Amino acid sequence: MTRQVFTLQTPFPPAGDQPAAITALTAGLEKGMRQQTLLGVTGSGKTFTVANIIARREKPTLVLAHNKTLAAQLAQEYREFFPENAVHYFVSYYDYYQPEAYIAHSDTYIEKEAMVNAEIDRLRHAATQALLTRKDVIIVASVSAIYGLGSPEEYEKVHVKIAAGADEDRASLIRKLIGIYFERTTADLEPGQLRAIGNALEFMPVNERALYRVTFSGTEIERIEQLDPISRAKVRQPESLFVFPAKHFVTNEEERDRALRDIKEELDEQLAKFKREEKPLEAERLKRRTLHDIALIRELGYTNGIENYSRHFDGRKPDEPPYTLLDYFKRCDPGFLTVIDESHVTIPQIGGMYAGDRSRKDVLIEHGFRLPSARDNRPLTFEEFEERVGESIYTSATPGVYEREHSTQMVEQIIRPTGLVDPELVVRGIVEHTGYSGQVADFIEEADKTIKNGGRVLATTLTKQMAEDLAAFLRDRKIKAEYLHSDVKTIDRIDILTKFRRGQFDILVGVNLLREGLDLPEVELVGILDADKEGFLRSETSLIQTIGRAARNVLGRVILYADVMTGSLERAIGETNRRREQQLAYNREHGITPQTVKKEIRDIAETMRSEHQKTVGELLVLDKLAYKDDPKAFIEAKRREMADAVERLDFETAALIRDELYELEGTKPKKPARMRKPLH
Repeated sequence: MTRQVFTLQTPFPPAGDQPAAITALTAGLEKGMRQQTLLGVTGSGKTFTVANIIARREKPTLVLAHNKTLAAQLAQEYREFFPENAVHYFVSYYDYYQPEAYIAHSDTYIEKEAMVNAEIDRLRHAATQALLTRKDVIIVASVSAIYGLGSPEEYEKVHVKIAAGADEDRASLIRKLIGIYFERTTADLEPGQLRAIGNALEFMPVNERALYRVTFSGTEIERIEQLDPISRAKVRQPESLFVFPAKHFVTNEEERDRALRDIKEELDEQLAKFKREEKPLEAERLKRRTLHDIALIRELGYTNGIENYSRHFDGRKPDEPPYTLLDYFKRCDPGFLTVIDESHVTIPQIGGMYAGDRSRKDVLIEHGFRLPSARDNRPLTFEEFEERVGESIYTSATPGVYEREHSTQMVEQIIRPTGLVDPELVVRGIVEHTGYSGQVADFIEEADKTIKNGGRVLATTLTKQMAEDLAAFLRDRKIKAEYLHSDVKTIDRIDILTKFRRGQFDILVGVNLLREGLDLPEVELVGILDADKEGFLRSETSLIQTIGRAARNVLGRVILYADVMTGSLERAIGETNRRREQQLAYNREHGITPQTVKKEIRDIAETMRSEHQKTVGELLVLDKLAYKDDPKAFIEAKRREMADAVERLDFETAALIRDELYELEGTKPKKPARMRKPLH
C-alpha cells in the first residue's frame, strides 16, 4: 500500500467556530475518545471541519450518509478538498429493487426484481480496490456499507497479474479472466467484459472506465496498452497490471464444491423437518428450488438469488455476521476513522435495517421458499456495527439521544464563517387563509416576491402525493416548479437539484428528502405547510433541519403555517432564536457583515453517467451544424462511417455513431414502460 498522506487543498482557512471545533475534536481523537459529536448548525461548514480533522489524523475514513443524494454531494465536496487522494462513492447499485417476499394470507409470492446501475457498481469496485491498494482513502457511503459484500481476503487473493514478456497465451488469459467472473462478448465492452480480436485480447476492468489491450506473440505477452474507450487512442503502455474480480463474491472451485455439499446437507435437514411437521407442499417447493440452484451454480457458477447461500460460500457459522465494507476498511487499517453525517437520521437507519430483513426472511423460510441459512444474508445488527467501527465523529445540527448519551464530548459549531445567522421565522395561521388552499395561496404570493428578487424557494409538504400535486398546481399557474421525493431515481434527484441551483426552475417541492444535508445557497424562502401537524415530519428535529435550508442565504426566511403552537414548534423556534442571538452578537462584536454562501454549481451526477452517453452528447454538439447544412448527405456519410467501423470490428465507434443518428433523426427506440419499486 502507498504511504498515507492526505493533502487538503482549500482557498480559505478555517473561520468562525471551525478552528476551535477542529482543535477540540482532533485532541479528543488523540486522547482516545471513541465517540464525539460535532453539533454544527446548517451552513457552518461541518464538512470542511471534518476534512481538516481527516488531514490531521491521516487515517482511512468512512463517511456514512443516510441517502444517495447526500452521499453524492459529500463525495464531490471531499474530492474538491482532497484532489490528490482517493475519494470514492459507495451506495446501493440498484436503481430500483423489489426484494423477494411471500404474503401468506393471500398466498402471494413476490420474486426478487432489481435493476443494477452498472456505473454505480463500477464505483463500488473502485472503492473496495482502493482500500486494498492504498491508505489515503475516503469513502462516502450510504447504509449499503452494512450489507454483505463478500470476503475482502478472497477478493484480494483471487486476482490476475498481467505482465509484458510473461509466458502466457491468449486462451490461458481468457480462462483466467472468466475465472474471476469476466464475461466474454463480441459487442461493445462494458466493465467486467472481455473480447478476443485477432492476436489480441481486450477487456475493461470493473473499477475504471478504461480499455486494456493485451497483444500476444505466440505464447508470450508482447505488450499491454491502455486505450481511451471511445477514441481508442493509446493512453499509456504499462509494463504490468493487476486485475481484480468482476464480482465482490468470489469463491474458488474447491470452496464452491464444499459450499454445495453444505447446501445439500442443509436441504436434507430442512426437508426432514418439514416431513416431521407434515408440510409436504413446503418440502416439495424447497427441494425443487434448491436443487435447481445447486445445478446452476455447479454448471454456471451463478444463480439468481445466490446471495441467499452466502454463508456457505463464505464458510461462516449460523448467525455469524457477513463481510461488509467495514471489513475492507479493517483490512486497510484497523484504526480507521468513521464520520456519521446527519447522525440523528443515519444512526436510527442503521439500527432499523436488521429487523425488517429478518422478518421477511423468516416468512420465506417458514413456507419453503428458502433454506434457514438465507437469514445470514443480512445487514449487520447495530451492535455488530458498533463493534466494527472505532473512532467515530457524529455530525448533526440536531444530535439524537444516542449521540448525546454515548459521546465523550460534544463540540458546538454555531458561528458560520460567512457571518450568516439563522433565518428569520414567521408563523402564520392556516384557518385565517381558509384551509389548505389558503396557505398555498399565501405561499404563492410570498414565493412570487422572492422569485422576482432572483431567489429560489422550497416548499415542504407532508406526503409525496401532496408534493406532486402542489408542483403540478404551481406549473398550471405558469410557475416553474418541480417535486423531489424518495420515488425519484438517484441520478434524477441529483439532476433536479443541479437544475434548481442553476435557476432552470424556481420552486422545489418535497417531503422528508428536503430536510437534511441539501446545500442550496440560492434558497431565500422556505415554506413549511401544515407545520402544526405533530409527528415525525413536524418534530422538533425535522423543523430545525427544514429551517436550516434557508440558513445559507443572507435573505433567508422561513414561513411556518400553523394554527396551533405545538411543543415541537415552540422548541424549534426557541432553539433557532437562541442560535440567532449568539450569531448576531458575534457579528456585532467582530464587525462582520453576513454574506450569502458562494458555492460553485457542479453536476454531482456526472461521475455516475456512462462515458458513452457523455460522448454521444459531445458529438451531437460538434455535428449539428453540418447536419443542418445538408441533412441527407450528412446522414449518408455517418452511415458509411458506421459500416466501416463494424467491418473493422470497432463496435464502440459504431455504437456511438448509431446513437448519434438516433438523436439527430429522432428515432431513438423507447424502452418498454415497467413498474418500478424504489430502493429506500
